[in-house]
Amino acid sequence: MYLYTDLDQQLVNERVAQFRDQTQRYLAGTLSEDEYRPLRLQNGLYVQRYAPMLRIAVPYGLLNSKQLRKIADITRQYDRGYAHISTRQNIQLNWPALENVPDILAELATVQMHAIQTSGNCIRNTTTDQFAGVVAGEIEDPRPTCELIRQWSTFHPEFAFLPRKFKIAVSALEETDRAATALHDIGVYLVKNAAGELGYKILVGGGLGRTPIIGSVIRDYLPREDLIAYLEAVLRVYNLHGRRDNKYKARIKILVKALTPQVFAQKVEAEFAQVREQRKVDPELMARMDAVFAPPAYESLQDIDWSAQFQAEPAFANWYRHNTHAHKVAGYRIVTLSLKRVGIAPGDLTDSELDMVADLADRYSFGEIRNTHEQNMVLADVPQKDLYDLYQILNQHNMARAHIGFVTDIVCCPGGDFCSLANAKSIPIAEAISRRFDDLDSVYALGKIDLNISGCMNACGHHHVGHIGILGVDKKGAEFYQVTLGGNSDHDASIGDILGPSFAAEDMADIVEEVLNTYLDLRVDEERFLDTYRRVGITPFKERVYA
Repeated sequence: MYLYTDLDQQLVNERVAQFRDQTQRYLAGTLSEDEYRPLRLQNGLYVQRYAPMLRIAVPYGLLNSKQLRKIADITRQYDRGYAHISTRQNIQLNWPALENVPDILAELATVQMHAIQTSGNCIRNTTTDQFAGVVAGEIEDPRPTCELIRQWSTFHPEFAFLPRKFKIAVSALEETDRAATALHDIGVYLVKNAAGELGYKILVGGGLGRTPIIGSVIRDYLPREDLIAYLEAVLRVYNLHGRRDNKYKARIKILVKALTPQVFAQKVEAEFAQVREQRKVDPELMARMDAVFAPPAYESLQDIDWSAQFQAEPAFANWYRHNTHAHKVAGYRIVTLSLKRVGIAPGDLTDSELDMVADLADRYSFGEIRNTHEQNMVLADVPQKDLYDLYQILNQHNMARAHIGFVTDIVCCPGGDFCSLANAKSIPIAEAISRRFDDLDSVYALGKIDLNISGCMNACGHHHVGHIGILGVDKKGAEFYQVTLGGNSDHDASIGDILGPSFAAEDMADIVEEVLNTYLDLRVDEERFLDTYRRVGITPFKERVYA
């Protein structure tokens, strides 16, 4: 993974000192709330319903064990002993005291971490597939591209005050997209041209929130050395033409739709022609980026036949099949740690669990951990010979629930329990559904299903692209929930259709169960939920649920 240079460290240290001074002036009353707000947002600090929330940057979801132990220590010293994994692969602290935030940032800086640009109207954390670099079938490892974008976008003075927040994702697989790339302001797809040269396909104008839109391709092939120039051209067009009079219409997706993708692309190409030569990426720089993500020292191992162990321990067999994934190197597996536990908010870990995961990373996965968009964690390089030992440890610590990708692997924002923007609570709905479907055999019978919950239209839980999506809404001060069906975040992305009028909180587990029973009655052979829905449409689901 990328390690800071002296310049990186200097920049982060200076930002900590700067923010410490700003916070002290705010607390002393010499800096107003309006003056302090953009300063704290540039450092990842929100004011939530009950306390500040600090969002810590985890570039493209990648952490080392030392960093994770530091997070654990910070939660013990400055928070309430737990952290939350977000749907953008970052880490959030929900209870820091405002006066302690500069100290937290200083602690983070000692392990090459920060909270810069995790909020505010700037370029946010660039995200990618949590299996990047270790899964077969990639055009190329997307992490060097992510790091290049991170270095270009951090502290970029021209893009520090955009019309609205801005998100970029990078995808490198043709068969699947675990980064929801089509739903980003810019989607960067690694491709090769007819000559076999590496480059990018560029998509713009995707996004969720109040106006969910699937992005449009504006460049089918961009040479690798031109990526930064082209991204800069897109941002300049957006910065110049994006609306600033109405924050609900300020995202780039609104601009692209208003101009049409064709006209927007023309404006980008014109700007690109002006900056292309000055912004070309030096091949030596890209070579250095590639070297940073060179493979670790893999052993020469053989794949293991687990059939006897599977027969003796069906629970281990289920965990292997559903919580581990094929690795491109023989003798290794990718392991996903489930953070969807009954009685615990999705994506939450305690300080002791953070320490434990760091220990497991050191023991089994070259000291590296990855956060996922689905609010789980990954050990990407586990020798197959160690899988059973790892499974036993995870099982003892309630992280081996064998359901990754199934209906109880719920994506869920913090909702009204924490967020001041939320219309309704999300976590209790996730809890009720998880308890309703506690029998794994029944869960497996349903097949893979994405169930996503958001507490408001900002869609931090990505409800629009859940196969089943749930949105919290306010009805005259009461919490209700709207259901959508048919969303998808893969290459064949789709926005879910609204089922109909919203439901009371106490009915939600029943409603989800009825939707799934309808699917079981309608599906053909082993058809997936999404395929059944696309075949039959919303009407039979509506008739059953509202009968």
